[in-house]
Amino acid sequence: MGNRLSKIYTRTGDDGSTGLGDGARVSKDSARVTAYGTVDEANSTIGIVLACEIPDSIRNVLVAVQHQMFDLGGELCIPGHAAIFDADIQALEDTLDRFNADLPPLKDFILPGGGMAAAQAHLARTICRRAEREVVTLSHHDAVRPEAIRYLNRLSDLLFVLCRVLARESGHGEVLWRHDRRR
Repeated sequence: MGNRLSKIYTRTGDDGSTGLGDGARVSKDSARVTAYGTVDEANSTIGIVLACEIPDSIRNVLVAVQHQMFDLGGELCIPGHAAIFDADIQALEDTLDRFNADLPPLKDFILPGGGMAAAQAHLARTICRRAEREVVTLSHHDAVRPEAIRYLNRLSDLLFVLCRVLARESGHGEVLWRHDRRR
């Protein structure tokens, strides 16, 4: 691990800049800081899901995802660093397929809800989508490995499936969008 923090405040960011993992200083509103900050935000919302009563099978997946999200934040914080790989994306796909196998096919859109854990997972999903958009924005300015974008895309898909599983597990069920309610 790099520098250990014995003092939390340094005052070096009081001018609106922050240090990247490679030592470079950039504005706190740079596309890079926004991207890894939004990844951190998504990771924090996964922590909120983990604070809910959820099955161990989902808990284990989300704890592993939190570690990978921290790795991804590091990759984005250190230009040129690689921490997310094809195997990580494949593992998300395998997990997604496993959880999705027992769900009925979708016939309608699902509204965020379905109990506290499912609703929190929906929040994590939407913030993960925003993180993906921010990383895409960063990729227009700086080099970003395609694995980072693919990981976030697949993770938001997995979170959607987990929302469905959690809604059913809780007994609340999925909240379906009623497209015909205005007729």
